[in-house]
Amino acid sequence: MLDRGPGSAKDHIGYHDLTQAALRAVVRAALAKAAKLGYLPGDHHYYITFRTRLQGVQMSDDLKDKFPDEMTIVLQHQYQDFHVHEDRFEVTLKFGGINHPLRIPFAAISRFVDPSLNFGLQLDTDSRPAGGDAVLPLATSDPAAAAHQQAEDGPKGAVVSLDAFRRK
Repeated sequence: MLDRGPGSAKDHIGYHDLTQAALRAVVRAALAKAAKLGYLPGDHHYYITFRTRLQGVQMSDDLKDKFPDEMTIVLQHQYQDFHVHEDRFEVTLKFGGINHPLRIPFAAISRFVDPSLNFGLQLDTDSRPAGGDAVLPLATSDPAAAAHQQAEDGPKGAVVSLDAFRRK
């Protein structure tokens, strides 16, 4: 007789890892569609949060100093050199008037949000930073981006409603 008591089951299939791989495949597919088109269609725009110190992340030392653990970028209208690969994506964004190329492995992404559809994914990363989240402010007239900035600046560990991102 098999013991099926609490805590006795061992996941020999690796469901957690399979789920994480599937979620990252969704992120990759969404980014690949936008890269193929050369723009984000309709009202789609992405907030992508990633761990800045994980292996494979490439960004300027200046940005790493400002965001030593985690950073959120917004892909909407102003980006260039956007390429999606099997294991990463690359994009150049302008911060403070200076172009900064970023290389972000999918394994480093901890959150992916498309507020135009109230869609979001929370992903595991190999390493959790000790500090809190950080968002680099981008110049935007988009009210959803402003709401996202306010939400990110809120108390750490707070639950943020996605209502702020919905179109009214």
